[in-house]
Amino acid sequence: MLLLDYQNVLLQSVLTERFSGAPPVSIDQTVSDFDGVTFHISTPETKTKILVSIQIRCFQDLVKYGAEQVLQREYGPYVVPPEDGYDFSVMVDLENLPAEKEERDELIKKISLLKRNAMAAPFEHAYQEHYKLKEAASKYTSEEAPQGVGEGGEVMAIHYRDEEAIYVKASHDRVTVIFSTIFREETDRVFGKVFIQEFVDARRRAIQNAPQVLFRNDPPLELQGVPGVKDTSGGEIGYVTFVLFPRHLTPQRMPDVISHIQTFRDYFHYHIKASKVRQLPPL
Repeated sequence: MLLLDYQNVLLQSVLTERFSGAPPVSIDQTVSDFDGVTFHISTPETKTKILVSIQIRCFQDLVKYGAEQVLQREYGPYVVPPEDGYDFSVMVDLENLPAEKEERDELIKKISLLKRNAMAAPFEHAYQEHYKLKEAASKYTSEEAPQGVGEGGEVMAIHYRDEEAIYVKASHDRVTVIFSTIFREETDRVFGKVFIQEFVDARRRAIQNAPQVLFRNDPPLELQGVPGVKDTSGGEIGYVTFVLFPRHLTPQRMPDVISHIQTFRDYFHYHIKASKVRQLPPL
């Protein structure tokens, strides 16, 4: 199966060309990404200063869970006030780039991961909450644990698409990530179930090292009472749940897990569409 890139490849390509030492040129380019995300690459002041801006429809959701702090941590000296119509901007001066090629390449990669890093905020928040709950739970037996420790943290809702959302919930022994997703056609639902079964089988083959993956048509118990959770009576909505256990939540594995799980929805629907194409009769 094809794995999707975490970085925006077009943004990466533009920056690689500009960082290569070629003569500066004016830039005014809009780049689209998955989930309705838009980038704007421009040189509004001078040809040697490149402004990169990102617009994410769920940015205010992300801000609630620490996105501004994450982005400031990742892009500190390059952060500038957001361009009008965008949520976050960085500016790079071509006359003041890092001296070493490895450092320049790392800067290109980091900027091309703007979407990934913004979307990482609720997952990082959940990881931190998990460790706090784990420490608190260690002081009690399961029967004695206070309600807040036993039930876990709040459900963080990220409305990243018009009709779909990601829900993240930390507990003392796991982090649960739930994707609500729309199936416009019955064939999409059929192929979707086949792919989910592949995830289940992969976990068996990996001897329990992979996350637990579940699929259901109605909202999982974790979403009971959560505002905005859609009624599934129309049959178009499905819920895919990933259960991340402590072995997935170590500091060493956390960055990769966050990157992988962010791309799940796009990866999932890409392969559904590809499978439908392969089912078409030859011309």
